[in-house]
Amino acid sequence: MSNYVELFHRLDALLVKNRHFWQFMPFAERGFVWHQNLPFCQWLMALDDNQLQLLGDDIHALTAALMPWIEDAEVLTQLATEIQPLARTKTFIPQGFDSGIPGRKWQQIIAFNEVLPALGLPWLEWCAGKGYLGRVLAISHQQPVTSLEWQQQLCIDGEQAAKQLQLNINFVHADAFSADSDEAIVTNQHAVALHACGDLHVSLLERVVAKKGAAVSISPCCYHLIRQSHYQPMSAVAKTSTLVLSKHDLRLPLQETVTAGNRVKQLRFVEVSFRLGFDLLQRELSQTDIYLSVPNVQKALLTQGFKAFCQWAAARRGVQLPENIDFDEWQRQGENRFRITERMELVRQLFRRPLEIWLALDRACFLEEQGYDVMIGSFCDKPITPRNLLIHAERRDRMHL
Repeated sequence: MSNYVELFHRLDALLVKNRHFWQFMPFAERGFVWHQNLPFCQWLMALDDNQLQLLGDDIHALTAALMPWIEDAEVLTQLATEIQPLARTKTFIPQGFDSGIPGRKWQQIIAFNEVLPALGLPWLEWCAGKGYLGRVLAISHQQPVTSLEWQQQLCIDGEQAAKQLQLNINFVHADAFSADSDEAIVTNQHAVALHACGDLHVSLLERVVAKKGAAVSISPCCYHLIRQSHYQPMSAVAKTSTLVLSKHDLRLPLQETVTAGNRVKQLRFVEVSFRLGFDLLQRELSQTDIYLSVPNVQKALLTQGFKAFCQWAAARRGVQLPENIDFDEWQRQGENRFRITERMELVRQLFRRPLEIWLALDRACFLEEQGYDVMIGSFCDKPITPRNLLIHAERRDRMHL
């Protein structure tokens, strides 16, 4: 049994055991899901907004704060730290190669490239966009690059840039899910995908394995962007898990706490509390206890007040509003529910990285089962991108192919 299989089993057991702390939808709940544990709920409500922000920004502080209430808090965080930073090899990229690339994206590309081993293989850039990563791969490894992208205009723009930079990059206009894209994947190749979403990177792994591709390196992203209603495990070991993950569950790894300005915080408070207040109102009117989602709203509408928001939302969702509604009371209830929801989300943050690693390990174990040597690590610091996990796999028998 590999180390990754063992780590998967340990994480899986803890995620299953503690699922009542994270596997639910806070915004769909009227109040705390742990209402039977009154001291825990009282402690959460006693946290002021500054404490909430501090704990949300520091996983170790959050872990320490939750240890009296969640006995596995410390071991969960420790297991998440078993995935270590990967060694980076500094590479020189000529001036001008970052043209048109946002600064943080450029940092991600450089970091991703610097942890990739030099295998002397041609590259396949999956879901390439304009081929930003392909530029760096081509110049730093002196190997040809095939960049597959489904938006034709991005292919045209990428080809133009590659010609200007005199790079050996061939763009292929194809849908990553279609049979046409199979032709871009060959055995003697190193396939890469930096932040290909959900089923896009899953499709790449499955196709590389089918073609017995020599190597593949991915940084997974947006696990919830899947075609099925629930997560489909890839590895044999993950298929034995009792966890059933909804698209909402799969969003949890993406919910990083970002320190925002006061204006942004206030706007979010107004919108979310309005939504939660309206939801309580519609439950009362319909005599049901089912959450009702509301479409995206123009921010200008929020300045018109809670009553105007309710009238807009009711019209969108076909809810009849009687004349005698005490909108002030429902707004107050929405604001109180916002505070509860925020504190439930804080608790769920403890499980964010462990679940992300669980998902990465499923991919790693799948590749191991298919005859690959696999390595998982982080390729950059979280401020550059929170989605900083990299899975690298090399076929064990590739030297004999």
